[in-house]
Amino acid sequence: MRGWNIRGGSITIGSRPLVMGIVNTTPDSFSDGGKFDTADLAVAHAERLLDEGADILDVGGESSRPGAEGVSAAEELARVLPVVQKLAGRSGVVISVDTTKAVVAKACLEAGAAIINDISGAAFDGDMPATVRQFQAGLVIMHMQGTPRTMQQNPVYADVVGEVRDWLGDRLHQLLDAGLELSQIAVDPGIGFGKTTAHNLRLIRNLGTFSTLGCPVLLGVSRKRFIGEITGKPVDDRLAGSLAVACQAALTNSAHIIRVHDVGPTVGALKMLDAIANAVPAVE
Repeated sequence: MRGWNIRGGSITIGSRPLVMGIVNTTPDSFSDGGKFDTADLAVAHAERLLDEGADILDVGGESSRPGAEGVSAAEELARVLPVVQKLAGRSGVVISVDTTKAVVAKACLEAGAAIINDISGAAFDGDMPATVRQFQAGLVIMHMQGTPRTMQQNPVYADVVGEVRDWLGDRLHQLLDAGLELSQIAVDPGIGFGKTTAHNLRLIRNLGTFSTLGCPVLLGVSRKRFIGEITGKPVDDRLAGSLAVACQAALTNSAHIIRVHDVGPTVGALKMLDAIANAVPAVE
C-alpha cells in the first residue's frame, strides 16, 4: 500500500481501486447533463454516491464531451462552488473538482476541496501548478490530444501508449520543477479524449505501463462512446461495458482510482473481485 497526498491528509492506495463518483453540475455533459444542475440536486446525488460507497466525489461544472464549448470561470464557479461548500461540511468526504481554471480551483480548495482533476494536465492555465502547490492539494493530470472542442477530429498517433506515457512523464517533470511533489500527483491516460476506439483499447490493455511513472493511475471510461461502439448500447445502457473495463483494470492491478457514474454496481463488483482474490485457499 502507498499514499496519495491530498489537501488535509493522505488517501491510502491499496489492493482494491478507489471509486471516484461523478457529480456533474452541467446542463450539457454527455451522459447526465441537466440532471443535477442545481446545487440541491447535485448535493443529493453526491450523498447517494457516498451511500453507495464512493471514496471520492468529483464535482464538475464544465462539460468536456467531444465538441463542447467552454464556459467562463464565473459560470463554472456558480455551478460548482455551492456544491463544494455544502459537501465540505460532511465528515470524511473527499472532494475533487474537475476544472482547468486556477481561479475555480483556488475558490473550491478554499471551500474544502482536496483534489483538482485537470483534464489539461494543468497546462491550460499557467497559474494552476502554483495554486495546487499553495494548498498542498492532490492533482490528477490527464492526457488529451487537442481540446474538448477539437479532440475527436481525426486523432492520430504512431504509438498511442508510448506517446501518452511520454507526454504524462514530461508533464510530471514540469510540475515537479514547479514545486509540486510526486506524492501529490495521479495520472490519467485520458480514455476518449482525442483517441479512437482502437486507441482506447490499446491504452486499457497496456494500462499497467503508466504505473512506471511512480504515481497512482486514474481510469475514466464510464459510459463512454467507445463502449457504445463496441456493445451497440446507448449512453444510458453501458453499465455492463463500463463494469467490464473496471474489473479488468482491478484484476490486472493497473488502475488505482476508477472514475464512474454508477458507483453502487462498481463498488459491488470490485468488492466481489477483492473477496475472491483474498479467499483462503483450500488445504490440499
